[in-house]
Amino acid sequence: MKGLPIEIKIVYITAIIVMMLFVAFIIFVVLMYNRKQLLNLKERQLQESEYQNKLLQKELEKQKSIEQERERISHDMHDDLGAGISALKLQAEFLRQRVDDIELQNDIDELLKTSAEMNISMREMLWSLNSSNDTLGSFIDYTVLYTDNFLKKTKIKLWYESIDIIADTPISTEQRRNLFLCLKEAVNNAYKHSFADQLKLSFTQSSNTFTMEISDNGDGISEGCPEGNGLRNMARRMEELNGHCHILPQKKGTVLFFKINL
Repeated sequence: MKGLPIEIKIVYITAIIVMMLFVAFIIFVVLMYNRKQLLNLKERQLQESEYQNKLLQKELEKQKSIEQERERISHDMHDDLGAGISALKLQAEFLRQRVDDIELQNDIDELLKTSAEMNISMREMLWSLNSSNDTLGSFIDYTVLYTDNFLKKTKIKLWYESIDIIADTPISTEQRRNLFLCLKEAVNNAYKHSFADQLKLSFTQSSNTFTMEISDNGDGISEGCPEGNGLRNMARRMEELNGHCHILPQKKGTVLFFKINL
């Protein structure tokens, strides 16, 4: 550039400056556009977050109203139905003491038995309605208590174990209700058909997976034996929970395996 005239040098320098300014302007425009896009994205995320918060708030309010309704039904059942069953039982016992007819006494005994069964069923329903029982710890405690009471008048001895259970882990009402009904069916089948003298309950938690095993040392299920309504009902209940139910291979006795995702 030393041999170029001053005018050409000025034009050349001016062109470079203009080009640099143009590049700077392009960079500025791109930065401003990106900044605007980022602000729009943040605004959309904020709006989406507010929308999700509103949905969550509505869901929480809905769940709260459901829990309140469950508590109301539970209290009404306890106060009204429970009192009615107790009154029926007292009247039947009073009537039994006043009659001498053996057949009539037998009928009254059946009435007392029915009222006792109704009282047990009502307690189970109250337990299932109570939202404070929606934890693994509560479920395990109740199922062990139920099984122990069921087997008290039999020759079957109960064993149970809990492995890696976090007691306050949430479990939905539907899950614990269906699992409990499966346990009832399994325990009843063991009592009626297994000829066992031992029954074991095993509860295991692994992260968000919960398994329940019910095993006995009885005769087991013969190969080729048709599947009864009890096993079909247990399988159906577990399907409703997107869980699994099957009979584990065993040389002696029966092992029923139930698995759900919490």
